[in-house]
Amino acid sequence: MEALLTAAGPYSYLFVPGSEPRRFDKACASGADAVIIDLEDAVAPGDKAGARDAVAAWLRLRRRVIVRINAVDTRWFDDDVALCGLDGVAGVMLPKAESCEVLLALAARLPTMPLLPLVESARGFSVAGELARCPQVQRLVFGSIDFQLDLGIDGEGDELLYFRSGLVLASRLAGIAAPVDGVTVAVSDPARLEADARRARRLGFGGKLCIHPNQLATVNTAFAPSAAEMDWARKVVAAAEVESGAFRLDGKMVDRPVILRAQAVLRAHAARTCA
Repeated sequence: MEALLTAAGPYSYLFVPGSEPRRFDKACASGADAVIIDLEDAVAPGDKAGARDAVAAWLRLRRRVIVRINAVDTRWFDDDVALCGLDGVAGVMLPKAESCEVLLALAARLPTMPLLPLVESARGFSVAGELARCPQVQRLVFGSIDFQLDLGIDGEGDELLYFRSGLVLASRLAGIAAPVDGVTVAVSDPARLEADARRARRLGFGGKLCIHPNQLATVNTAFAPSAAEMDWARKVVAAAEVESGAFRLDGKMVDRPVILRAQAVLRAHAARTCA
């Protein structure tokens, strides 16, 4: 049985370049749980101001989006933060998050705004626990590509196991939603994407970044409770209503932790259904 989400938040987060306003509505209609309009990596330096203006002109109350702003040490940061005060912004993704001070400053300027710090450097990982406990932080996000570059790591599998597990642990200790895994750059390799998403879920992640709409269905399916999990959970919960203490079900022992796990599966499913 794969690991459960800490909370039934978005499974799939789809990036769309802030310099491509014609794609904003398409992204919102793509089936993504959350859309991230990217003002950082996807936008060339000369296009930053124009992209910000395009986002401001487009923002929709009926389909609120997350905005990935530019890093705090760039000349675009302050204007990006001002943009995020407009209606229609549902969250702010901070790249290269490396200190709680920046998150505290963001929270002061954008009260109640959910914050999603991107952990994509050795320094950021070293303070992941502090980032997770900062006010308004909804969940941590793993910027795995930049992280590999910063640490000189060649590989996305076992090479990053320690760091992925560290983000899951930091999130759990802070009592926030399970973290979001990084992108799979092989957009034409659905088998690779499925393997990456299912590995992330087994490790305790609650969602995954996507860079193409054709990745969404695979990611959503990988993180959602399967039909077999739902059947198992219903059987366990039903049996627990008539049994007392530990009992056997289908040849396996069921005790309180197993019952709690089954209840969590049903809650996650119910939260998604009602969302």
